[in-house]
Amino acid sequence: MARKQETDPLPRFHSWFEEAQISEPNDPNAMTLATSDSRGRPSSRMVLLKGIDDGCFVFYTNLRSRKARELAENGQAALLFHWKSLRRQVRIEGTVRQVSDAEADAYFATRPRGSRIGAWASDQSRPMEGMFVLEKRVAEYTAKFGLGEIPRPPHWSGYRVLPDRIEFWKEGRFRLHERVVHVRQGDSWSVERLFP
Repeated sequence: MARKQETDPLPRFHSWFEEAQISEPNDPNAMTLATSDSRGRPSSRMVLLKGIDDGCFVFYTNLRSRKARELAENGQAALLFHWKSLRRQVRIEGTVRQVSDAEADAYFATRPRGSRIGAWASDQSRPMEGMFVLEKRVAEYTAKFGLGEIPRPPHWSGYRVLPDRIEFWKEGRFRLHERVVHVRQGDSWSVERLFP
C-alpha cells in the first residue's frame, strides 16, 4: 500500500497545480489538448482544465468541434501543462470518454451567462463569413432566452481523460532537467526517471 502512495502521480500533480495557481499570471489551468483523427493526423489546441475527478482530467467543449470529431474517431488524447513561471511541465496521455449529461448540465449552469449564450451561437470549427454572423447569432439567442434560464445545448458537453502515462518535467541547471514518468499498471503505477 505504501508503494502505491509513493508512485501515484496525482498528489504531485495537485501540488504543482496549486503552486501554478499562485505563480502563473493567467490561466494556470490552461492545457494543450492533442488529438488525432482516424488516419493519425494530429492537431492541438489550448483548452481549460475544469476539474480532476476520479483520477480523470475534465474539460468541456462543443461536440461539433474538430477536437470532438477527432475524439469520436480516436479516443486517445494527450494533455500538456506548461507553467513557465515555475519552469515546469506535465505531460499526460490517456483514454477519453464523455462526461454524463448530468455532469455537463451541472457545469454548464456555472458558466457566465454570456458564455452559455455563446455555446448556442457558435458553430465551432465551421467556416464563418465574418464576425457579424456570430454577433447576429449572439443577439438572436440573447433575445430568445431573455432573462430566463439557458439550458445546455445538446451539442455541448465535456470529456474525461483517464491517464495511463504522466510525466513531470522540471528545469535543471545546464539543461540537466528532471524527468519522472509514471505509467499505469492496472490499479497501480510504475515510476522511472528519464534522461533529459
